[in-house]
Amino acid sequence: MSAMGRVVRSGVTRRRVQTVVIGLATMMAVTASVLGGSLVAASSGPFDRAFAQQDGAHLTAQFDADETTAARLTASARADGVAASAGPFPTVTATPRSTADVDLPPLTVVGRATPDGDVDRVPLSQGRWVSGPGQIVLSADHPAAASPLNTVLRFPDLPGQPTLTVVGVARSVSRTADAWVSPSDVTTLTGPGAAGGYQMLYRFAEADTAAHVDRGRAAVVALVGPRALVGAQSWLTVKDANERETALFVPFLVAFGALGLVMSVLVVGTVIAGAVGTATRRIGILKAVGFTPAQVVRAYVAQALVPAGVGVAAGVVAGNLLAIPVLADADQLYGTTDTGVTWWVDAVVVVGALGMVALTAWAAALRAGRLRTVDAIAVGRTPRPGRGQWAARLTARLPLPRPVSLGLAHPFARPGRAAAVLAAITFGATTVTFAVGAAASLDRVQTAKDHAAADVVIDTFAPPPGTAPAPNAAPRALSADEAATITAAIEAQPGTGGYYSVATTQVAVAGTTGFARLDAFTGDASWGGYEIVSGRWFARPGEAAVPSTFLTATGTRIGDSVVVTDRGRAVSVRIVGEVFHPTNNLLMFADAATFAATKPNLTAASYHIRLADGADVTGYVAGLNETLATSGFTAAPQGPTDSSGTIVLLDALAALLTLMLVAVAAMGVLNMVVLDTRERVRDLGIHKALGMTPRQTVAMVVASVAVTGLAGGAIGVAVGVAVHRAVIPAMGHRAGVNLPASVTDVHQPTTLLLLGLGGLLIAVAGALLPAGWAARTRTAVALRTE
Repeated sequence: MSAMGRVVRSGVTRRRVQTVVIGLATMMAVTASVLGGSLVAASSGPFDRAFAQQDGAHLTAQFDADETTAARLTASARADGVAASAGPFPTVTATPRSTADVDLPPLTVVGRATPDGDVDRVPLSQGRWVSGPGQIVLSADHPAAASPLNTVLRFPDLPGQPTLTVVGVARSVSRTADAWVSPSDVTTLTGPGAAGGYQMLYRFAEADTAAHVDRGRAAVVALVGPRALVGAQSWLTVKDANERETALFVPFLVAFGALGLVMSVLVVGTVIAGAVGTATRRIGILKAVGFTPAQVVRAYVAQALVPAGVGVAAGVVAGNLLAIPVLADADQLYGTTDTGVTWWVDAVVVVGALGMVALTAWAAALRAGRLRTVDAIAVGRTPRPGRGQWAARLTARLPLPRPVSLGLAHPFARPGRAAAVLAAITFGATTVTFAVGAAASLDRVQTAKDHAAADVVIDTFAPPPGTAPAPNAAPRALSADEAATITAAIEAQPGTGGYYSVATTQVAVAGTTGFARLDAFTGDASWGGYEIVSGRWFARPGEAAVPSTFLTATGTRIGDSVVVTDRGRAVSVRIVGEVFHPTNNLLMFADAATFAATKPNLTAASYHIRLADGADVTGYVAGLNETLATSGFTAAPQGPTDSSGTIVLLDALAALLTLMLVAVAAMGVLNMVVLDTRERVRDLGIHKALGMTPRQTVAMVVASVAVTGLAGGAIGVAVGVAVHRAVIPAMGHRAGVNLPASVTDVHQPTTLLLLGLGGLLIAVAGALLPAGWAARTRTAVALRTE
């Protein structure tokens, strides 16, 4: 073996702690990088990828069975511009009731024997596909419960009161149905006198724009007949809705992924630089025995690459294994069907990690290799004369045990190494602070997004008693008598602390095209969870609060007035507040009395109730439902949000990346303290010969990183808060919304204090192992060590 090979092998095997630390730090950093890179890749155009993977439908068309036939619909696949089609599938709209005897929203049910086909392949996320009558697969976008498998859905308004058992959950990227059943069950779910329907799914040769989709739709109608088509949905509409739903979550995923990438680079770079930097004396010895500066650099780059290479290999394997469940959860959020980490993510991480290790080691070894041999030997063993003496004199005057004061002064004698430890701790504290803040912000985003401050909700989408919903029917208007019945029941129920109702309609806004959705409120809704970004909630008729997108689309500001036209009559409304509500559509919140003169056609309504202090939700709901028993409406407790799984995913991801990066930071401290302690072993022997006990030795070594840990924690917390306050609003702007103060101001003084002390914990955790080694070293061995 050559002299170079012996030096490399000796360095790797002799400095076992350094080798293990470099390997573990690189492994964890690569694991975090693979996770982060995979999430960044998964968050890039998720809808487009899912649509391509599932051959989504460019046009979902609903036809009246009385106006066409299945054969004619099958022939429509030959229409000009149609590249592929699926169907016809029989369809029906039915309203189920859960096992808890609660009416659920109406379901658009499609009879489909298999989830595969040339268009709109439907992947299952739970359970299996229907294999015969009496079974149903629910859409993941329209679940009956958090875990709906084996749930029995009843349809009491239909003849024979049929029941269906939920056997699976699936997601159609084209959102072609709320549920799928065996084709024979569609007849069972079709009420007396209700018209049957067919669904056809089309893919067009060109569908990039609305004009392309409209042209394809016209070609289909020309073959089938205009009277047969009763409804159609463009994939562009679905894409807009999907991107609105994930717009706030994609930036969070990208932020966590980028956090893993950036912090991995910084921390591993610090570990490698510290490991090579502490070998300055050994470099001087190698030069003394004839090694050239170039040979020294190559030797130490190789010593860093050997354990780093092992760590990279282990990290890639671990990252791919950990990425499988994380990407599976991301697939649930996006509707994609990725099978694992994208190959180029592994390639980029491997090349980047090895390149970073080689470059960092080369830079550190080159600096040491250029030193004169005598200087390198001297620098590697002893601090520069006079350095840190002022700190030693100052700490000696403190009312502290002498071992502690000696340890506190040590970082000032080795400022370069102290800076490396400080950097590692700072990165760790920054990571924890930002991750904790981002997770808290995300929780508050979900809370603000759902406007779910009510304790009990009454949704009025159910049909009147004794009637069945018509297929494809829009939500009906609530009659004055029905509204009075619900209001009287709420007011008479003991325990009511407050309530409001909200109904929706479409209005025109001057200066814009199309329609805006108006949410008209009756009662005080200021407590209903509508977070105000700026301004205030409306307080009287003639005022309105709007989301950020409304202000952007209309070019207005708080204090401006807009003219809203409803049923041909114009109403002037003054904007008094900006509400946090992620949407790309025009939306306005106003008092229903503002439009009393126009009598808007409110298409749906819901009642939101706040209970008085001490009232029992279960007892209140039972009593209110008893009063409402003859009305056909049902009260229910405010349930969990639909995106709770997303929040769990992001919180778990933040915790995982934080733990890994904190561990890397602690190993950086461990590496520096081990190397520094080994170089000070003769000094430790002198201290022990003068009477220092093992406990005092541990106290001295731990104290040597205490100041650095506190400083790193304080700096890391400050940087983490600054990064959080810069990144979180920017992420909201990327999604097209302004975030309220409750989302951005999440760090409390107590939390910041605990996070700052986290830097000290990282430092102590990294120093305990070398401190124990120093305490166990025999005095005679330490004195003989050079």
